[in-house]
Amino acid sequence: MSAIQYLFAFNGVVKREFWRFIQQRSRFLSALVRPLLWLVVFASGFRAALGVAIIPPYETYITYETYIAPGLCCMILLFNGMQSSLSMVYDREMGSMKVLLMSPIPRGWLLVSKLLAIALISLLQVYAFLAIAWLAGVEPPVIGLLTALPALVLVALLLGSIGLFLSARIRQLENFAGVMNFVIFPMFFLSSALYPLWKMRESSEWLYWICQYNPFTHAVELVRFALYQQLNIQALAITLGCTTLFTVLAIISFNPERSARSGPPKG
Repeated sequence: MSAIQYLFAFNGVVKREFWRFIQQRSRFLSALVRPLLWLVVFASGFRAALGVAIIPPYETYITYETYIAPGLCCMILLFNGMQSSLSMVYDREMGSMKVLLMSPIPRGWLLVSKLLAIALISLLQVYAFLAIAWLAGVEPPVIGLLTALPALVLVALLLGSIGLFLSARIRQLENFAGVMNFVIFPMFFLSSALYPLWKMRESSEWLYWICQYNPFTHAVELVRFALYQQLNIQALAITLGCTTLFTVLAIISFNPERSARSGPPKG
């Protein structure tokens, strides 16, 4: 395939995802309701119970709402990545994804195109949330909204690749929702999205180390530092490494020859 054909295939996948997104307006609203609920309701109760000390990248004391804002941005990316993966399972059940996989488009490029399309849609939701959060008093530096863009794209690719890898391993649509509950909630709550890790360490040493090994923790920290025009090298390295790993695993898992050799799918 020529470069123009690759671009044409990418454009088609992106348009298909955007068209589906436009038709599902409730999807956009639901993606905003969850983080706004945490920001407006839960943060009010946790503000008094969880004091936030001066920790990097912050140079002064901050409100609890300011602390959790990057985590809630990543929450949008997490739920949207997993929801888009559910559509992948649905497409495969209905046969449309099978048709795409049988087309001349290389399987790897098809999945990367889908990941990028998911990331672009997720960014619209994240920046809509940040605009509303700004009205609620969460005001990161304006330039930080730009410096956070590459970090948000990388995190969206990470979470989308994890979702695509899981969707490749799940052969039946009805099994997907149950598996997602064992992925989304542990990833979100066992991270630094809602509370600093030193708070977790005060409570439980082993929970602290689980949070440290959770890639979502480093994704949140990458966005948090980027919003304040700083680069967390460790978070970048881990997020980039996990994104590469799960993207490769997702591509390998969508190998039709491998699926044929492994026999009929087991639920």
